[in-house]
Amino acid sequence: MNIDFQKNNGLVPAIIQDNATLQVLMLGYMNKEAYEKTQLEKRVTFFSRTKNRLWTKGESSGNFLMLNDLQIDCDNDTILIKATPQGPTCHTGSTSCFKEETAKGFLYKLQNIITQRIDEDDENSYTSKLFKRGINKVAQKVGEEAVELVIEAKDNNIELFKNEAADLLYHLLILLKAKNVTFQEIEKVLEDRSKKSSK
Repeated sequence: MNIDFQKNNGLVPAIIQDNATLQVLMLGYMNKEAYEKTQLEKRVTFFSRTKNRLWTKGESSGNFLMLNDLQIDCDNDTILIKATPQGPTCHTGSTSCFKEETAKGFLYKLQNIITQRIDEDDENSYTSKLFKRGINKVAQKVGEEAVELVIEAKDNNIELFKNEAADLLYHLLILLKAKNVTFQEIEKVLEDRSKKSSK
């Protein structure tokens, strides 16, 4: 599909999503030149209406948006970009120009943090230490956290229950890493089950 740059005086809106968390980071505008430069350099570039020129996000702050994927909507007049941010996206220092991270979004970010700590083999990292102890120890830890969550479910302290649930999710992500399975793959299984049950 070709983008229709003529609908709005040569500009089309570009919605930016975090490639890992799918959180919406910002909205900008692109003309044809900004679109082509983004594809060529793999850094998101907009047309700044206030500066009246091309503007690469991060050109002064260093907080670039590195291009991962680009889609055009069904009317050919809006761009959806998935990007990896190299720092805070908003000029205020926040991750996003919109609401801060959702729980779902943070699970994806946490998955990336766990992977990073394991890949960097950080000797001070609990995550890395547990991972190096092997699959049996990681699985055992998930089992322990599951039991602790069940115990807390029977009591009335909701804060302890939430903390145990968080511990279980955290250790489950480490177990998924140990099995070379991503959280996205687990979501896909749940989605497929949901489709079958709705038939």
